[in-house]
Amino acid sequence: MGFTIDQQLGESKTRLSQMTGASARGRWHFVSSFSRLMARRSTNVIGIATLSLALCVSLGRAQEQTNASPGTSQDKLLRIAKEVRKQIVTLPQYGVFDNIHFGISPDGTVVLRGEASRPTLKSSAENVVKRIEGVEKVDNQIEILPLSPNDDRIRAAVYAAIYSFPPLQKYTSNRGRRPRPSVARAAGGITNDPPLGFHAIHIIVKNGNVTLIGVVNNESDAAMAGIRASGVPLVFSVDNQLQVANEGK
Repeated sequence: MGFTIDQQLGESKTRLSQMTGASARGRWHFVSSFSRLMARRSTNVIGIATLSLALCVSLGRAQEQTNASPGTSQDKLLRIAKEVRKQIVTLPQYGVFDNIHFGISPDGTVVLRGEASRPTLKSSAENVVKRIEGVEKVDNQIEILPLSPNDDRIRAAVYAAIYSFPPLQKYTSNRGRRPRPSVARAAGGITNDPPLGFHAIHIIVKNGNVTLIGVVNNESDAAMAGIRASGVPLVFSVDNQLQVANEGK
């Protein structure tokens, strides 16, 4: 049984747009994981941007491939998927240092996966998803990243290296602005009080290893983000998973 989930979530002023997922095989209908796509309130920032949950439905291919169980329809799965995405991306705990993706089974089970920089994000994601109509069960496999002062320093340094670089500032609504100091950040570091606003490039740090996830306009920007992250002291490795909008089209 296969189901392609590939719905375009919109375009931005920087032309961040649809990313095509591969056909999922087996029992689960998995949703592609990319960086956050969400609407911005101002015309001065990117309107709809990448987010760790890109969810798509290619109806033509799905109609040919789907052999869903009784009581399950493509429309129902799509409705649930849209609502799951909406609930997760609007969580106040979800930010630039997190990455969440999910899958949906024909029996209404939602599998949550990815990485959370704070434990509260994992529990909050499960709580909002299990209240969605049509969701029968939530299998929460989100990994809570280690609480590490060194990783916290790396998050702050990689964030500054990428988002303070003029050619990459178009990928955040905080253009040219440094994160404001706060009591929470002074006490617990940037992980405890991450920068707010839209960020097309998500920065996942685990034990000194950095993963970049998101959508950018071109290969040059993707490569530059990787180079900037690699130049940060104490970073052991950089896994650059940035995707290019409209690549291959």
